[in-house]
Amino acid sequence: MNTTTTLPTTLKNKAQALISTMSLPKTYKAAVFEKADSPLVIKDVELRQPSANEVLVKVIACGVCHSDAVVQSGGFGNGFPIVPGHEIIGTVAAVGEGVQKWKVGERVGGPWHGGHDATCKQCNRGQFQMCSNGAVNGVTRDGGYAEYVHLRSEAVVRVPEDVDPYEYAPVLCAGITVFNSMRKLQITPGEVVAIQGLGGLGHLAVQYAAKMGFKVVAISGGDKKRDFAHKLGAHEYIDASKDDPVKKLTEMGGAALIVCTAPNPKSISPLTGGLGAGGNLLILAPCGGVEINSIDLIVKAASVCGFPSGHALDCEEAIEFTKLHNVNCMIEKFPLKDVQKAYDHMLSGDVRFRSVLVMDQ
Repeated sequence: MNTTTTLPTTLKNKAQALISTMSLPKTYKAAVFEKADSPLVIKDVELRQPSANEVLVKVIACGVCHSDAVVQSGGFGNGFPIVPGHEIIGTVAAVGEGVQKWKVGERVGGPWHGGHDATCKQCNRGQFQMCSNGAVNGVTRDGGYAEYVHLRSEAVVRVPEDVDPYEYAPVLCAGITVFNSMRKLQITPGEVVAIQGLGGLGHLAVQYAAKMGFKVVAISGGDKKRDFAHKLGAHEYIDASKDDPVKKLTEMGGAALIVCTAPNPKSISPLTGGLGAGGNLLILAPCGGVEINSIDLIVKAASVCGFPSGHALDCEEAIEFTKLHNVNCMIEKFPLKDVQKAYDHMLSGDVRFRSVLVMDQ
């Protein structure tokens, strides 16, 4: 007679969480914006068990993003205190009631998209990162500038064990944003795609665009960046300090897509003139108001658009593409105790090219 007893799923999850609790600390360190425009402060936070449909993750790495500066100012309408960070990779430490997909010990990620209601119009269209009642890691809920983070299970990203967690953490925001936006715009391989800026977003955008089969034109200032742009995969380089990007792109027949990754409104504004017929000016760098020549849009049937990151499946596909095509995210590592230094390097542009917080240093 078989005397094996099978526990109900909820009891299994509770038991699994309890087992993991035995090895968890009572407190953990987190970097916090205590109020608007205040510097980061490292605090000891009491560790709570994950709530229903939450996953507790022991953070390995968390990227530092320009969007975190908007969080600091309260520009997203976020409250305080808040732990920023939405480029998170770590290991599942415990799971809450109702979580069946994730197990303790698995490698996972937490991107910008932090959760959705699965009932609104956008969710029904599969646009989960645009959910009317969506959560955002490090904005509407505490993020990854910490040794531990709580993630909503529906927004958790599966991360392969064989990728470098430090180099792949920025893929969960910088990477997915440029990758997802370019593939969704359905540009034909061989067409001209220009990338404005060669920073954290730009150096990834050039690589993704080249691997997608586009004719890639990098736009930046200074001849010293020419060799670097070509090493990333750019076929052409426009030195905006010497040459007019609009004129150069027009000589190439106009761009099907211009991806703006550097937050400089004065540099972005004239670029509609470099678009070809039906071209798109894709603005991914948050930089406030940008003046646009409507005549360029009308005459060329051109468009100006943005794109909001991606959901969990998008992120997993971006990771797979990055791995398959050996796209290299260039990073500088900082221990959590140096979080303000990492943040300041991001703001100043001194970092090459993404600051990443490392929790085991």
